[in-house]
Formats: sequence, C-alpha cells, structure tokens
Amino acid sequence: MKKLLSLLLAVCLVLCLLPAAYADAPEKPVVYFTDDISPAGLVAIYEALGWKPVGPVAVKLSTGEPPASNYLRPELIADLVHKVDGTIVECNTAYAGQRAATAEHYEVAEEHGFTDIADFQILDEYGSMEIPVTGGTRLTGDLVGAHFKDYGSYLILSHFKGHPMAGYGGAIKNASIGLASAMGKVRIHSGGTSDTHWHDELQIEFLEAMAEAAKAVCDDLGDQVVFINVMNRLSIDCDCAPYPEEPDIHDIGILASTDPVALDQACLDLVSKADGNEKLMWRLEDRQGLHTLEHAEEIGLGSRSYTLVDIGKNAA
Repeated sequence: MKKLLSLLLAVCLVLCLLPAAYADAPEKPVVYFTDDISPAGLVAIYEALGWKPVGPVAVKLSTGEPPASNYLRPELIADLVHKVDGTIVECNTAYAGQRAATAEHYEVAEEHGFTDIADFQILDEYGSMEIPVTGGTRLTGDLVGAHFKDYGSYLILSHFKGHPMAGYGGAIKNASIGLASAMGKVRIHSGGTSDTHWHDELQIEFLEAMAEAAKAVCDDLGDQVVFINVMNRLSIDCDCAPYPEEPDIHDIGILASTDPVALDQACLDLVSKADGNEKLMWRLEDRQGLHTLEHAEEIGLGSRSYTLVDIGKNAA
C-alpha cells in the first residue's frame, strides 16, 4: 500500500509540473503559406504577418543578372511594393557582370522594370557602413550599403531557389549577401578573413559568415524586418546566373515569417517532398547548405522548428 501511495504521489507531482514545463517552452515561430503565386497572394501573405512598418520602407530583392535570370517579376510584386509604399533596394555584386558597377546596375533595374513600379536605390552606391555582429565566430562586423540607415523598416522579398555556392538562396542569403556592400560580400564569402580577396575554398566559413551577417541585420532592425520567400521557377541556379538551368520542380507557393531561419527551413522541407527535386537536393547536400541554418539557429538568429499556417485553408 505504501508503495502504491508513493507511486500515486509521484504521478501527481509529474502532472502538476507538466503545465509549468510547457509554459516555459518557447513558442514555435509561425510560417505562413499560400499556393497562390499571384499579386493578390503576395499581398495576402504579407497581411497575414500583421506587421506595422515604421518610417521609410525598403523592399530588398534581387534585380537579377541579365539576360535571362529568374528574378521576381515587377508585375508580381508591384501591388505589395505599393501597399508598403516601399523603395526597392539592392547592392552591387562583387563579381564581374552588369550589376557590379552602380551606373550599370541602375540600368539593369530599369531594363527589368523595377523603376516603373517604385523608387529604386543602390544602397552601396556611395560605399559601405559597418554594423556589429554579436555572438559570431567568423565576423565581428557586417559591411552593408552606406544607405542602409536611410530606411526604418525592411521587407526582405526573396526568390527561393538553388545557389551554386550556398546550396540554396532564400531569406538568410538575401539579408546577408544581398544587403552587404560589394566589399561586404567579399568579407562574407571569405569567411571573415578578407575584405579584398574572395576565398571559394572556405565553404563552412562562408556559410557561417552568411548566417552571422543576417543576424547583424536582424539585431539592428529588431521587429522592423520581415521576410517573404516566393517559391516559383525553382532552378538549381541563383538569380545571379544570367542563363539559369530550367526548373525540374513545379511552382510551390509563397511563404512568410518574422523568423528567417524558420522560413528557409520550411521552404527546404517543401522542396524535400517535391517531385523532381533531385538536382536541387543534390546541390544543397554538395554545398552543405543546411549548415547555414544549423549555425543560424546556434547563434540565435532564429529557430528551425516552426508552425506552418496555410492561409488559403484558413480563409476557406
């Protein structure tokens, strides 16, 4: 009888402690999803975030390398850009191409139709500014465009796809490499070892520096940054490729979150279940792309665990 009473007391104690344990567990970040890849779908997923931007709003995207890259088309994004009264922003590339020099980059933005829908600015047309990196192992500072502070809020609008160096390109890449000045891009690609020499062989260092640069941006902006990934034209090649390989995966949808780690992880989880994903999954594994997310979670940028909310199903 004593043993039975002791067992019952122990069970009661565990049951009493369970609510407190669950209360202490952090909530998983929400990632919103819609399969409606349209101007209306893009606005709807933005509205699901319930975000209230402050001050001038920058919409960061990739202008795409001419002549045939898979950049997000102006006709898809125009309604969203207008809704936030945003200025489209970019930074110059650190490799040879039509977007390496400011004057030519402005021409590309015009040719691709971005200047027809909104104001457009190259953030590093007058050089770099440095923001601090906390908790990193590769970087102590991130070099962003000198105009970075001209804006109070940032909407990081990314075309999700493969990438020849990072394995994949999404929210983290757009917030790090994308917002880095040309010199800052070299710093990240060299894993923090140089601002002048690009070191392709430092793969793990590069992936970790990319996560740390994204954390610097998020730490600086606080709650004034949100992320949207558009999963269409899912080539294994980045928008930096002038002639990307044709996609093997059907268009999937649009996802959004305040957590870039959760967002990119959700996109990769969808890719892992998609038909025709062999090439993209190979590239991800070959370039060790998941390590970016591992390191990002490790340094506190975000969470790889998430709750997926389908706003299409909710609306129905």
